[in-house]
Amino acid sequence: TPFNFTSIAANLCAAPAMMGNVVVWKPAETQVYSAQVIMELFEAAGLPAGVVNMITVDGPVAGDIVFKHPDFAGLHFTGSTAVFKNLWKTIGTNIDAYKTYPRIVGETGGKDFIMVHQSAQAAEVATAMSRGAFEFQGQKCSAASRAYIPESLWPAVKQIFVEQVNSFKVGSPEDSANFVNAVIDARAFDKIAAYIDYAKAQPDAEIITGGSYDKSKGYFIEPTTIVTSNPKFRTMVEEIFGPVLTVYVYPDAQFEATLDLLDQTSDYALTGSIIATDRYAIQLANNKLVNAAGNFY
Repeated sequence: TPFNFTSIAANLCAAPAMMGNVVVWKPAETQVYSAQVIMELFEAAGLPAGVVNMITVDGPVAGDIVFKHPDFAGLHFTGSTAVFKNLWKTIGTNIDAYKTYPRIVGETGGKDFIMVHQSAQAAEVATAMSRGAFEFQGQKCSAASRAYIPESLWPAVKQIFVEQVNSFKVGSPEDSANFVNAVIDARAFDKIAAYIDYAKAQPDAEIITGGSYDKSKGYFIEPTTIVTSNPKFRTMVEEIFGPVLTVYVYPDAQFEATLDLLDQTSDYALTGSIIATDRYAIQLANNKLVNAAGNFY
C-alpha cells in the first residue's frame, strides 16, 4: 500500500451506502488512481451506478455545492485538523438549509505515541517501535511517531531496535523484499527531509538510525530515529506523517509524571499504546491517558 491504508477508503464510502445512503466520494488527488480501481471493483461486484459517486474536483469546489445542498446528511472527513474545523463551521452556518441535522465524523492529525513501562519486554518494545513507526513509510494515520522509554530498558531496546531498522531494505515496491518504499509525493518528501535536517542541527537531539534521503529516482527517505533529551522537542510535538520516530528516555521512577507529560505534549493522538506486564501500570496509564488517543492499545 503506497499511502495510508488505501483499502480503508473503500470502507468509508461503502459503509454509509450499505445503510441506505447515496454517497459522494472525493479522494485526495494523490489517491485518485487507487480510488478508481476501487470503483471498478464495486462495479464488478454489482454495485448499481449512482450509489457511490466518485468525483475528482478540488475540495473547495465540491464543498461549495455539497454543503449548500438541502439533502446533505453527513460527512466523513480524513485530513488536516484546520480543514476539518473549517468544514464543521461551514456546516453549522448552513444548518437552516438542511432537511436533517448532518452527522459529522473527522479523522485528523495527531501525534501517535508508544508509552513503555519498566516491566515491558525489550524485544516486544523494539518490534512495536520498528513496525509501528516504519511500515507504510510511516505514512499511515496510526503510525507511531513518538516513544517514551524507561532508562533501565533503553540499552536493550536500542540494540534490538537498531538491528531491526538497519535490516529494512529501502526501494521500489516492485521488489517485495523492500520493506520501506517511496513517500507519496514531492511535497511530503520535502516536509519530512526538513524535519530530519532540523534534528541534525540541534544540540539536544541525536539520530541513531537513518537520517539520509534521496529523490533522484523517487522520493525515498531512510527510516529515521531521533533520540532527544527534550520531551517538547519539535518532532515530539508536530505530526510529520513519514518515517521519523522520536524517542525520549525517562527515569524509571518518573513513570506517572511521564504519563502527564505525554498527555500535555500534543492535543491528542489518533493512536496510542502502553506496553507493560504490570497490570497496575496499565490501569494507571488507561486512567491518565483516557483522552490522549482515539484508539488505545
